[in-house]
Amino acid sequence: MLVSQRGPVKLANRRSQTGADTPLVDLNSYISGYVDGEGCFCVSFQPSHRHRLRWEVRPSFSVSQNLDRSEVLYLIQDAWKCGSIRPDRSDKTLKYEVRSIEALTTTVVPHFRRFPLMSAKQADFEKFAEVCGAVNVGKHLTPEGFERIVRLAFEMNPSGKRKYPSGQILNSRRLHRREVCA
Repeated sequence: MLVSQRGPVKLANRRSQTGADTPLVDLNSYISGYVDGEGCFCVSFQPSHRHRLRWEVRPSFSVSQNLDRSEVLYLIQDAWKCGSIRPDRSDKTLKYEVRSIEALTTTVVPHFRRFPLMSAKQADFEKFAEVCGAVNVGKHLTPEGFERIVRLAFEMNPSGKRKYPSGQILNSRRLHRREVCA
């Protein structure tokens, strides 16, 4: 049974590509299992002169799939009523992505709280959820909150590639503080 913002939604059997009826599935558990293998919780940082602390904090959730198997991305988007699907040129897949802090805090985070991941990725999710909550209440706009967010973000996905190392982000903040005080 799918639980949406409008309440429970029953899924009927559906016809698979082989023509056979597929049984009623627990879509929420399926989504969590799928994300456990193919999903990513990410917090990126972008230099910005528009932001008081000179860095924009960008939490996002994404899951990718090859074009010929992309039905599941549309299924998730339809179930959650948020996010977008776009081509990912880096690996020639399609990517379902949620970037809106409102959608992250009202749809994505509650989903994984109710239907937790079964792998070590759950620890990344917990840090991601804390970051989303902090951004949602504006803590990313304070030096202490921003530093906490940077530290949490760099504890996530330790093998992932990052454009800016944490030291560069945090040191540029300290440098900026000295310039302001001088």
